[in-house]
Amino acid sequence: MPSSRGILFKVIALFLFSIMASLVKASAPHVPSYQAVFFRSFFAMPIILIWLAQRHDLRTGLKTQNPFGHLWRGLIGTSAMVMGFSALGILPLPEVTAIGFAAPLFTVILAALLLGETIRIFRLTALAIGLIGVAIIIAPRLTVFELGGIESIMLIGALLALGSAFLRALAVVHVRRLVKTEETAAIVFYFSLTATCASLATIPLGWVWPEPREFVFLISAGLVGGVAQIFLTTGYRYAQASTLAPFDYLSMLFALIIGYFIFAEVPTVATLAGASIVIFAGIMIIYRERKLGLERGKARPTVTPQG
Repeated sequence: MPSSRGILFKVIALFLFSIMASLVKASAPHVPSYQAVFFRSFFAMPIILIWLAQRHDLRTGLKTQNPFGHLWRGLIGTSAMVMGFSALGILPLPEVTAIGFAAPLFTVILAALLLGETIRIFRLTALAIGLIGVAIIIAPRLTVFELGGIESIMLIGALLALGSAFLRALAVVHVRRLVKTEETAAIVFYFSLTATCASLATIPLGWVWPEPREFVFLISAGLVGGVAQIFLTTGYRYAQASTLAPFDYLSMLFALIIGYFIFAEVPTVATLAGASIVIFAGIMIIYRERKLGLERGKARPTVTPQG
């Protein structure tokens, strides 16, 4: 059953991305986020290259008609990862994950503004509901205006997570343009290459020498991220994007489990309530887009929860 196989691959990919996020989070107190992006991208590249070679897509992965398009997609995705990794160092994993669910909502807005897609009352309603959910998640952090101190840092973390979601949505819209001339293999490869080079350019900002345990965490994050990307992309070969999209929200379950047992993070009522509302809105949008038969399957496989 191809669809069942696609669902299995998608779920495995989401679990691996959650593991990757936890590895980055574990190193965040000492290693800057832009340095973590280098490890995430550089050590994923061998995995991706081997995968492309086995699929006989290596030549396709290196061929492009739109190099500047790949550059912009890479820079947008890299910025999203930097902001997302920074948020992981400040906020609990479930909260960062919940705020990240705003990305599909931003995608609807950006697709209307940049691609001219029509948004009718059903999706407008879902969008409004979803944004209310995001506001509920972030609202407790707004006490910065009363307390300051640690609360101001937490607010910055929430804004970084929200900014990451926005940039990931922008990357999705950009990929929808890229797939008109570019193969999925090329988009996957050049994103990793651009992210590696862009993160290397941050050396003047100040890198640190990771401790042995942090080296293991960061290298593992790259390897796990590369494998997760392969499972994600392969999953879309066996099932339609509209079939797999609802399973994105399993990330919240994985984040709750990892956050509780690894980082001793107990989610707040606001996080759980807001996440539930955002997930409901996201499912409404997925249902509507599936009904409308929007052809977006080629764009989704190249976008991960980290950019």
